[in-house]
Parts: sequence; C-alpha cells; structure tokens
Amino acid sequence: MDLGHQFRSLLIGFCTLFFMITSPAPLQAETAAFDLIGPKVEVRVQRDGHTLPISQVPNLQAGDRLWVHPDLPETQSVRYIMVIAFLRGATNPPSDSWFTRVDAWSKVVREEGIFLTVPEGAEEAIVFLAPETGGAFSSLRNAVRGKPGAFVRAAQDLDQASLDRQRLEKYLESVRESPLTDPEQMKAHTILLARSLNMRLEQQCFDKPTAQQVPCLTQNTDQLVLDDAHSQNMMTTLTTGSSTDLLAQVSATPTARGGYYSAYVGAVVDVVRILGTAHTAQYQYIPALSLPNHDDLNLRLNSPPSFRNPKSVIVVALPLVRPAPNPPLHPIDAAQVFCVDAPSLVLPADGAPLVFATALAHDFVLHVETKSGPGIDLPAVPDPGRGGFVIDTTTMQSVELDAEVSGVLRGTWGFRPFEGPHFRLRSSTSGQWIVAAKDSSALIVGREDTLHLQSPSTCCVSSVSLRDETGKVVDTPWKIVKPEELEVKVPLQTASAGTVTIVIHKLGSRRPDEIPVHTYSEAGRLDSFNIHAGDTEGVLKGTRLDQVTALEVNGLHFTPQGLSRANQQDELKLVSQDAGAGTRFQAGDSIKARVALKDGRSLDIRAAVEASRPRVTVLSKSVQLDSSARPSRVRLENPDELPQGARLNFFLKTQVPENFSPSEQIEVATADESYRVLLSERDGNLTPQDSKTIFAMLDPSKALGPSAFGPLKFRPVAGDGTEGDWQPLVTLVRVPLLEGVHCAPGGEKQCMLSGDRLFLINSISSDPDFANAVTVPDGFVEAELRIPSPKGSTLYIKLRDDPSTVVTANVPMSSTPQ
Repeated sequence: MDLGHQFRSLLIGFCTLFFMITSPAPLQAETAAFDLIGPKVEVRVQRDGHTLPISQVPNLQAGDRLWVHPDLPETQSVRYIMVIAFLRGATNPPSDSWFTRVDAWSKVVREEGIFLTVPEGAEEAIVFLAPETGGAFSSLRNAVRGKPGAFVRAAQDLDQASLDRQRLEKYLESVRESPLTDPEQMKAHTILLARSLNMRLEQQCFDKPTAQQVPCLTQNTDQLVLDDAHSQNMMTTLTTGSSTDLLAQVSATPTARGGYYSAYVGAVVDVVRILGTAHTAQYQYIPALSLPNHDDLNLRLNSPPSFRNPKSVIVVALPLVRPAPNPPLHPIDAAQVFCVDAPSLVLPADGAPLVFATALAHDFVLHVETKSGPGIDLPAVPDPGRGGFVIDTTTMQSVELDAEVSGVLRGTWGFRPFEGPHFRLRSSTSGQWIVAAKDSSALIVGREDTLHLQSPSTCCVSSVSLRDETGKVVDTPWKIVKPEELEVKVPLQTASAGTVTIVIHKLGSRRPDEIPVHTYSEAGRLDSFNIHAGDTEGVLKGTRLDQVTALEVNGLHFTPQGLSRANQQDELKLVSQDAGAGTRFQAGDSIKARVALKDGRSLDIRAAVEASRPRVTVLSKSVQLDSSARPSRVRLENPDELPQGARLNFFLKTQVPENFSPSEQIEVATADESYRVLLSERDGNLTPQDSKTIFAMLDPSKALGPSAFGPLKFRPVAGDGTEGDWQPLVTLVRVPLLEGVHCAPGGEKQCMLSGDRLFLINSISSDPDFANAVTVPDGFVEAELRIPSPKGSTLYIKLRDDPSTVVTANVPMSSTPQ
C-alpha cells in the first residue's frame, strides 16, 4: 500500500471518529422515547400485615416484606438471573448479604416467586435482569460495590423519571381516547387535564382544524411534562439533594431542550450517562422505566438489549426507602360552595398530579358531617379530565344535613391514611330569593337587562327561565358570580311592561322557585349635557340613553363611548375627536346641544360648560430608600421605578386653577385602581412650597399596602370633588433579595442563584442583551434558581412588575464542589 493511500485511509478514519464523537446521535439515543416493551416483574409489598400491589406503594421502609416474581414468557430462550440489591448511599458500599440472586428460569421461582425483607439502613432498591453467564452474579455484585454512587444516582433518577412518565402516559391516553368531538368541549377537557396532571399545553393547537388538534396536543412528548413540586419534594425527602440538583441542571440545558420543564428529560439523560460509567467488557447497563399496573412493573426500554458481549443488564428501580410526603392537594377556590344534591358532583382540586396519574393515592372518600352520627363517607374518584374528584352522592338523598356542612377529602397514600382539602357543601332548599337593591328598577322593556338574585341555595341552581304574563317560557343565560349571588340576563327586547316570573330550577328539588319581578316601560328622557372647560368629553344624563347615536354642540361632533347607570338614571359619556375641542368652551358659556336618536329623531337639550377640571404637572421626583431595611443588591437605575418599601418625593405645579388650594388633594392609584390613596395637606403628605408648587410624599407600603405593584398614576382632586385627568407617576416594583451565586467547577459551569422571593424576577441573564436569558416560571417558590454562568459579578434582571426595564445586580460569586 503506497504512502498516499495510507494517509487517505488514516484521514477517513479520523473523520469518522470525529463525527462519532461530535454527532448528536448519542444524545438522541439517550432521550429516546422508551418505547421498547421489556419484561414484566411482579411485586407486592407487605407492611404491618397489610399487602399492597406495587402500583400503590410510593416508598419502601425497613422491615417491608417484598414478594418479587419475574414474569418471563414460557418461550424465553435466554436464561436470566435476577439480582435484587439494596443500597445505602453513594459512599457506603452495601454488604454481600444485601444482594439476592434469583434464577428466573427455575420452576420454583416461576411458580412462587421469592420473598425478601428490606434491611435496616437501606435507602434504595434495584432489580437487575442479566443473561446468565458464569460468574454473572459476582460480576454484578462487584460492580455495585465498586461504584455504589452510580447505582444510587440511577435508582433516584429512574424513580423520578418513572413518576413523570406515568403522568405523560395518562395525559396522552386521555387526549387520544377522549370521546368528545365538539371543539369547545375538547378544549375545556384538555385544559382541565393539563391542569390536573401539570402538563404543558400548546394553546395554538386549538386554533387548528378539529382533526389536527389531537396530533398537535400530543407531539413533542418529552416537553409536555412540567415540574411537579410533589414528586420533587419526594425526591428531596428521599435523597440528599445532589441528585435532584443534577437532574434540574441537565433538564435546563439547551441540549436536553427542557428549559424549566420537568426533570423527566434530565433524568433520562442522566441515568444513561451514569450507567454508562459502569460498563465493562462483559456487561453494559441499560435503564428501564417502570409503569406499574396492580402487581406488574411494566418495563419500557430505550435501547434493545444485547446478548453478545458486552451483554445488556436491565436496571429497574423499586420505590426509594424513606418516608414520602403526603400529596399537597388543595381546592381551586376555597370559597366556592358546592351543591351536595348534584348527582355527579365534581370538586375541583389540583397541586398533586401523581394523585391523578397513578394509583399511589387510593381509597378516596369525601367525609361529610351529618346532624346525627359519625357522618357519611361518599366514594370519590380522581378524574383529571374533569379537573378534580367525582363524588357519588347517591346515598345523600336520605341524609339530613345542616344548611351548610364541610366535607373533607380523605384517602390513603401508600399504606398511610391522609386528609386532603376541605370543601363547603350545601343542600338544596326552597329558600327566599332577594333581588339586589341596585336592580330593583333595572328591568326596562325593549332591551336586555341584568338581574342579580341572592339566596343561600345559589350553588344548586341547574337552569333559569323567564315566563311572561301570557305563559310563554324562554331560557335565560345565567351564572354564579358569588357564593350566594346569581346573575341572570333577562331578555325584554319584545316584552311589554308588567310582571314577569323568573323560574329557577335546582338540583335535588322537584318544584322550582318562582320570583315575580316588575318590568318598566321607561320613556326616553334627556336631562342635561355637561362638559368642563378645556375638555373634549362630556356626560349626558337621562334615561334610555342607549338610543343616542351622536351629539352636536356648536358644530362639534360627539360620539358615545360608555353607558352606565347610577341613581336611577343613565349616564352616557360622549367624546369629540376634534383636536381643537378643548379650547372651544369657556366656563359659563351658553351652548346648545342637539341629540340624535336611533329612530332618526333629533332633540335639543340644555347644556352647560362647567369650570375647568384641576390640572397639575410633575416638576421633579426622587426615590428615598429606607435605611433600616435589609439592603437589596438590585440596582434600580430607572428614575421611573419605585422599589416597594422606599418613599417617593415629588414636586407638582398647578396649571388649573392658578393657585393650589389647601383643600385640593392628589389621588394616587394602581393601574386597575384596586389600590388608591388621597394625599392631602391635612394628612401631612402634601406641603406647599408656594401658592403654585406643592411637595408630595408617597410611602406606598403604608398608603397602598404590601399587595400593590405595577404602574402608579395620579390625578388632582379639587375641594368640591372635581377630578382631573389621570397621569403616569412611577412603576412600583417589588424587589427580590439576592444572596449569592454558587457555581460548580468545570468547563460549562452550572450556577445557582440563592435568595428570597425569587418569583419577583421575570427573567435573568448574564449579558445585557439577554442572549442566554432564563425565564422564571409562574409559581416558582424555591430559594435557589438555576442561571447561566455569569461573565462577572453583574447579573441583568427584568423584574416581574416591570419586565420592559433591565436592572442590574452585583451578587457575590463562589464555587462549590459538584
């Protein structure tokens, strides 16, 4: 062979090796779908004389008696040995007695299985299935004893990944097998399903044609599973924490494409890599996810087993050995009242996806207190597609209850009973309905009006209809707006003035409730039109103002912008789009207004120009931080941002009137006006500098309360109550407390930001362009947040209360061992 040919061969070999090393194919194999069906292993657990199938056991404990049976087919051509090993941490190799060899092909094992007891001090349990070769048992035992940490990590990862996979399987099965064909019903069903199982929901799937919605909702399955705080807490309780840290790090990498989604992807990648470190020339270890069904552990593999050297050893994790926390179920709305007479009562609850996806929590009942006796237990079944627990209320028909009772959800978590959330329950009674005072004269014929009815039995309403004096009955839209208030849309477009009857049907009651109400034929009345000097909008007062289409004043055209009703009359806001409208009117001017109605008529009304509304401008403002408060490392450099806990000082100059009156006030409110306060000289938060300039002080924590945040606005309020226009003031932001950044050593560092109230961060980056930004998910409650490795000590942050502004923070950096 000539030298040139040898060089070409060497070059080809090097390129091939480089491609194999750098190709993403191995990673794709690691994140495969675990769609290969593996063998079955039957397991039961006995504790304190009580036996449960493995599907109902969230954790093991010392002293548990296990029955294990390898369910291999009769035609199995390769002999398998099954090795059951108990581990006790990464740095403490298990003793030889903690390994049990089982010849899966023996007649006794095939027919009876084996029994063994969880030893004291064990923390993990693993089942190995390996092809029989001479010395297989000793090779496996030596491998585990030689590298216990790899198998401890594998057991923890497999347990987490199996729990997440069960949630995924439940979601996919429910979506694909749903009998619903109506798009809206399918959307509502899927939203409840995703909420119960804590799955990522692609909203754009519902914009597709009906036939394409299910395939869209079930694609990219490895990205559907969101973090489950309960299973993460189980892992935190059952492990020392290092495993879950690594899982979250891997799942948040761009390679795994997990972002802030569940550690499911990270667990799969992690366990394959870790088991890869234990490979030998004789054996390679492949993970198996467990999908329990009664006694069976149905195994799923992500790569086909090999029966040539290195032969494949299937690694199966049993539940970890330590206490598991109870599922954190909670009601969707603790104030909601439910009708116990509903034939199929659904109690909405979430917070514990494993309850809806697995059989770990079982034997649920709703315990209801009765007037006599110990109470009654109603069967309860978790149904993720309906968003909660379905209660069988059949036995409640003959039970006497108080007006309102409390029901508590009870169940069993593994072997241990637990108590879940409480719900408010009421039974259907023939009670008096009260028409809300504001609606006593609200029913005007010729249009649809809204009626509010109040009764303790509101939760039991099943339908509402309207019957007129001729006996004609029509169904009416309705909804429950408060626990004891019903909102009914009353269609009176073609009705005549007189009396109509609201007919309310209730669950558990044969006779409906009937509420007679009066309807009125209110003639349209135009009272007055008032506009303030300098304004481009005014208010028309009268009745039946829904018939108004326009208003003309001195050649200016005004159009309706909003109709409201107050003090038994209508008020219609009318706005002019003419740019010069604000300068056309002076206080006291005599003007004429003409109103155009829908029926084509035009009517003249009296009009008046009132005094100008107060107007002020901001001269300057500054933020004064609280020196006694715990310092924050976040720097707010935008002068329009006010940290919660600081004080805002600002100067205002009056424009209208000429001088600032001592009785004039400044109103400050949040954007939605949920929180507001009036600043005044009398209260000491307004101080005149001179007759035209005023110094204002705002302490938002005291004046608006700790729940206020976001953009603040202000307006002047004259002594007679006349209000000026709203103007932007500052953005009130809540600031997290940042303590430090800890990074693991290595080429690509994984760093953790520690602090308090990290959920106040919208996104965080190591560079000002946010090229590698990390978005903090909704509901983030942890004290540590995984972030990209900072390039220095400066972090760039967008706060949740003002995500349009980038702030910086100098945080202490440290390196911690991995």
